[in-house]
Amino acid sequence: MWRQFGPALRITLFFTILTGLIYPGIVTGLCQILFHHQANGSMVEVNGQTVGSELIGQNFSKPQYFQPRPSAAGNGYDGSQSNGSQYGPTNQKLIDRVKASVDQFRKDNPDYTGPIPADAVTASASGLDPDISPANAGAQAPRVAKARGASLQDVEQLIAEHTTGRTFGLMGEPRVNVLLLNLDLDKKFPQKETIH
Repeated sequence: MWRQFGPALRITLFFTILTGLIYPGIVTGLCQILFHHQANGSMVEVNGQTVGSELIGQNFSKPQYFQPRPSAAGNGYDGSQSNGSQYGPTNQKLIDRVKASVDQFRKDNPDYTGPIPADAVTASASGLDPDISPANAGAQAPRVAKARGASLQDVEQLIAEHTTGRTFGLMGEPRVNVLLLNLDLDKKFPQKETIH
């Protein structure tokens, strides 16, 4: 028995060091060298101050900013409670929440009369989605342009500049990162109160 215990202990120790220390150390080092920005959370800085991450949604409620999808993560956009509502499509609580979101969207965007994009009134699975659809951004554009004193065409051009296509031309849908779009709004059409 002891003759078999020795090799088993050595193999366990070898693989613990290999897979628990060496491999993670190499991968972490390579990520820091090759993908430094992404490996550190894709943080966004303005004037030396971190204002958020490209990967985590945050709430914008002022009319001069594009607003993200609704969030069911904690009290909204709480990274420690990332989660969807877990309500099924026939759950009355989900139906009531979507109806309330539709009413709020119409109230916030009175100049928009078209069909409301689904992502404007439904939460993502994580509750932390940083992106909205170009249709959602376009629906909010008249409100943002009016609040900023900018032309609708200029705001729509900014949306187009911030629209990312499908990954590798195949996966996902075109999207607009809300934080990056709002930061660019602050640069091009400044207001007294900004997010930085």
